Amino acid sequence: MGFISEFKEFINKGNVIDLAVAVILGGAFQKIVDSLVNDMIMPVIALVGGFNKIEDLKAGPFTYGKLLASGINFLLIALVLFSIVKIMNKAKEKI
Repeated sequence: MGFISEFKEFINKGNVIDLAVAVILGGAFQKIVDSLVNDMIMPVIALVGGFNKIEDLKAGPFTYGKLLASGINFLLIALVLFSIVKIMNKAKEKI
């Protein structure tokens, strides 16, 4: 079997195509979750904390706001994804 035909067989396998679709959908979904976190949730956290933007927080020469915002962003994205997976698993059980 030649290189080209092996490559065609590899590409046409269901797992590769499923993975490609998952990566593309994951990228699109990431934009939605990022917007939810950055445009809706983070401003509320900053407002409750009494400052304009979390990213602007600093202590002397150290700007720790971006690190703090990234940590909160990660936790919120993980929470949203966990919730979606949990809902999907419950839906599968009912089928």
